[in-house]
Amino acid sequence: MSPAAASREPLLVRTVELPDDHALLDRLPDSAPLAWSRRGEGLVAWGRAARLELPAEDERSGGGRFAAAAEWLGSLFSRVEAHDEVELPGTGPVVFGSFTFDGRDPGSTVVLPRVVVGRRAGRAWMTTVDDASAPVGAGGPARPVGGLRWSPGALGAGEWTGAVAAAVDRIRAGDLAKVVLARDAVAEAPGPIDIRTPLARLARDYPDCYTYSVAGLTGATPELLLRRAGERMESLVLAGTRPRGGTPEEDAALAATLLASVKDTEEHAYATESLRAALGPLCGELVLPERPELLRLANVQHLASPVRATLRPGVSTLDAVAALHPTAAVGGTPTPLAMDVIGELEGMRRGRYAGPVGWMDADGNGEWGIALRCAQIDGARARLFAGCGIVAGSDPEAELAESESKFGAMRAALLD
Repeated sequence: MSPAAASREPLLVRTVELPDDHALLDRLPDSAPLAWSRRGEGLVAWGRAARLELPAEDERSGGGRFAAAAEWLGSLFSRVEAHDEVELPGTGPVVFGSFTFDGRDPGSTVVLPRVVVGRRAGRAWMTTVDDASAPVGAGGPARPVGGLRWSPGALGAGEWTGAVAAAVDRIRAGDLAKVVLARDAVAEAPGPIDIRTPLARLARDYPDCYTYSVAGLTGATPELLLRRAGERMESLVLAGTRPRGGTPEEDAALAATLLASVKDTEEHAYATESLRAALGPLCGELVLPERPELLRLANVQHLASPVRATLRPGVSTLDAVAALHPTAAVGGTPTPLAMDVIGELEGMRRGRYAGPVGWMDADGNGEWGIALRCAQIDGARARLFAGCGIVAGSDPEAELAESESKFGAMRAALLD
């Protein structure tokens, strides 16, 4: 916990309207940028007024790090003296957060920036903490990444397909219904990577995804864990994947096989039922579609189920995040056993990959996604991640090909 967070001094927060004359990501400086954007709207930020970084949980309680963050935020927001001339979700004090996939791993991080710039529906604004002075125009050109040297992650391709085969055996033996197995890969650049470069490329190439960066974890996720405005909440379940086709005919054929696939519809059903079971007790209303629709992205297409809900009085945003994570889309079914199998077979620690990432204001409004299609960028090193849902009908070589498709987003974002 930072000294600023531990202090009881007031935090003076001011939000003012800005001319809507710059693209959001173009405003970022190169030092520790924070971002959450989609189709040119969202929030970018920099500087640090307060920061929380959590240790590993003593026990895998499933919500310990979220409860600790909520307690810290309650103390932090109680010190705020706000002057908000805009009064929209995302104005006033805003924090960015990124939580570990597994509570047994340290590193869940929440940051209150010194400067936030937001843009929505033709309006732009700036929030400063303690009268921070910073330029709000263009942040200067992003540096090219340079030539990359690639190396395998924890498991090579053959080892990983072996892990998938072992998982299929466990599923067919009746131990569990589904498990999500992930891979990593490592890229080394000639010098420190300017995070703004992959951010801009991801936003350009995946406009329907949420482009994000928090404490170096940078990516573009299609999966909205939750969006909250007042007591209304939305979510999006994604499970079941095919690549995009090279022609309209091939693309349509791949979509048809996805919609007809027993394996993929089974995987999707586990994910939607996982959300229903987790979120139902927190909601007065919960509406899920009877069957999934198709979500087409630049490189892949998914089975998707949009969800609408009304949270019960007293349910906080982080209560809902804690209840939803890990979804069956990133963990498996049943969750406790799937988490154990992931620990046995993946051969790595995920850190904040596949954990919740997003932002929240002092009123609880916010957007949280699942940290997918991403890399952890530290200096000149980028560690990329990709995962696949494994069920009884999974073929290890097909899952390997799917993981390569999912690596493609970050690989292209890093390449010159």
